[in-house]
Amino acid sequence: MVTPVNLLDFDVDGLVAWFATMGEKPFRARQVMRWMHREGCAEFSQMTDVAKSLRARLERDAVIAAPQPVRDSVSVDGTRKWLLDVGGRNAVEAVFIPETRRGTLCISSQAGCALDCSFCSTGKQGFNRNLSAGEIIGQLWLANRLLGAVSGGEAAGERIISNVVMMGMGEPLANFDNVVTALRVMLDDHAYGLSRRRVTVSTSGIVPAMDRLREVCPVALAVSLHAPNDALRDKLVPINQKYPLKALLAACNRYLEAAPRDFITFEYVMLDGVNDQDSHARELVAIAREVSCKFNLIPFNPFPNSGYQRSSPERIRRFSTILAEAGIVATTRKTRGDDVDAACGQLAGQVLDKTRRTAAGRPVIPVSEERR
Repeated sequence: MVTPVNLLDFDVDGLVAWFATMGEKPFRARQVMRWMHREGCAEFSQMTDVAKSLRARLERDAVIAAPQPVRDSVSVDGTRKWLLDVGGRNAVEAVFIPETRRGTLCISSQAGCALDCSFCSTGKQGFNRNLSAGEIIGQLWLANRLLGAVSGGEAAGERIISNVVMMGMGEPLANFDNVVTALRVMLDDHAYGLSRRRVTVSTSGIVPAMDRLREVCPVALAVSLHAPNDALRDKLVPINQKYPLKALLAACNRYLEAAPRDFITFEYVMLDGVNDQDSHARELVAIAREVSCKFNLIPFNPFPNSGYQRSSPERIRRFSTILAEAGIVATTRKTRGDDVDAACGQLAGQVLDKTRRTAAGRPVIPVSEERR
């Protein structure tokens, strides 16, 4: 028996190529693309302007399958988090953050993460696998339906998700091809039609992949900086040992040549007594003289056995003031959804960790649900 093809795995070019193998013209692919993504349609029988014979063939040979929710949690502040089943006893998380003038969906790119940043709960869970393009874009597809933003959802309405950030579980640029396919769907006018300025990829600093992204699909870029010098960043963000700050900042400047925004966002988690001193802020001022940037200061969101504490509000204000007095834009991220573990750095899901083994060599599944 032939396994049906998941059409969510394709951008428009891939879908055109697949339809060509069926002897179908490109406009059919674009029709189906619009039904899937604009309308949130999951059933080929509902695609009323597609020929009946093609619908029947699609019913036989294809599916529209997104990850399915295992848990749907809503914070007191309206933040909504979904734990999504991606098979193999793994789950990932996606978070919707409603605000007055925009709605932001934070999505995952991997089941777990191999980079092991010391302050991130996802990194502590280890790494299992990359998500497919369909599993990545499927988070946006599903969220639109569950939020009632498409006709297939709870109630048709205007665009609820205006921004997408790839800041969920995983390092997006370590899953480059699948992430780029999903990005192209987000930007495609036949699908979601999002502006490049409203789609952000966050990276810990994989320099060669940053250069590739600049060439093939430049969207807004956020870099997880978290330290102003190599000695400290080596400890907090281990990828820095391979791509130190000099190489990272040079890559940021190259990226700006094609970026939809004229600045890089540097994300900086505020860790009490670790990276939050006045001297650290002054080092960041020197970095800002090298790269057009703004800083997003992120109060640390604690998780069990992290070994870190959140900087005090007073310390964060002082840190921000030093940057502002130097003429640097620095915002402090609001802590959203921490009562459902949806805040920055808290996403963990349930990941089959291949980096940790029992004495018998059997993989261990960390019990990440104990903190929910």
